[in-house]
Amino acid sequence: MAKQKKVVHLTTVHHPFDTRIYHKECLSLDKAGYNVSLIVSLENKSTGDEVVTEDGIRLIATKKRKNRIVRMLLSTWQTYRLAKKEQADYYHFHDPELLWVGWLLKKKNNIVIYDVHEDYYTGILQKDYLKQPIRKAIAKLYNKIEGFFIKEMELTLAEKYYQERYPQGEQILNYPILNEDLISADRNQQKLSNALIYTGNVTEVRGSDLHATLPRLPSKPEVYFYGKCDAQIAERMNALAGNSNDRLHFTGIDRFVERVDIDKAYIEKNWLAGLAIFPPTEHYKRKELTKFFEYMTAGIPIICSNFPVWQKFIDRYQCGITVNPTDSDTWEEAIHELKTNPEKRKQMVDNGRRAILNELNWQVEEEKLITWYKEIAQ
Repeated sequence: MAKQKKVVHLTTVHHPFDTRIYHKECLSLDKAGYNVSLIVSLENKSTGDEVVTEDGIRLIATKKRKNRIVRMLLSTWQTYRLAKKEQADYYHFHDPELLWVGWLLKKKNNIVIYDVHEDYYTGILQKDYLKQPIRKAIAKLYNKIEGFFIKEMELTLAEKYYQERYPQGEQILNYPILNEDLISADRNQQKLSNALIYTGNVTEVRGSDLHATLPRLPSKPEVYFYGKCDAQIAERMNALAGNSNDRLHFTGIDRFVERVDIDKAYIEKNWLAGLAIFPPTEHYKRKELTKFFEYMTAGIPIICSNFPVWQKFIDRYQCGITVNPTDSDTWEEAIHELKTNPEKRKQMVDNGRRAILNELNWQVEEEKLITWYKEIAQ
């Protein structure tokens, strides 16, 4: 009988039950017969403490730290020490601050994988609080440092367009897990609500300021946010909504919202639409959002910004309406169309679900992940 291969995932940034890391990759690898552990920061735990989840995944704790600089110095070092002790066949890390850790862990008899979740290079270039020359200098430096560390690593990419930057990377795309409860949810018997849903972290680059003004439209929609939102951002959004701020509803002020709670939210109302009205940024203009796939799975039409990549996605799958993020009249037109054209809205729902079932799902990506793990070990 072949020896069970040992896989250790590493993160200092993400939540222990992050959807991509835990629910997709760790559980898929465990199901495929790998011995899977995750080194991750845990609340109220000391470094080195261990917890076994209900799914049988071993969590190895680093101390939870709120200060970013302290985390980047101490948590990364502790992660390295814990990972080295594991003597794993595969080390699979998820944060750029762990690049040096992955580099130190790489030996002739193991495999180190860098899982690229975000376009960090572009992200640095769009940090508006830094002057442009400083941004460019930091991005250039990051490029060199990253290039040095990843020479002997395998790369997996969560988004298609990252291939331009990492041509050697393997696309394991962030498509949703097929959730039967969401797919089979039939809300046709429910009255269509005047409510819009947004899931995921609530930040300015993800449209918090724009979404906050939706209740002021003539249609007066309710807007529900299911995702972590800093209290200061929620306060700002309430101010932007003005007298209509009673129609903004937050679930995750200063806290992570669990996957199970988001999935429950998707089916608790007959939502008019799922939101992604983002301001234009270089990163999001090119990225297919995970929430698109989740809205489609749950049978919720999308209202999103008309960035070329997003427009192409909506045109291809006919699952929603694009709007101009700088023109709120187009937002109102989209809401009106979904309210007054039930047949067209139903077709969007059906189109979205069909695309998810046929091609845009984690089960397809899971097979790619397992096949790739076997290939890179040969």
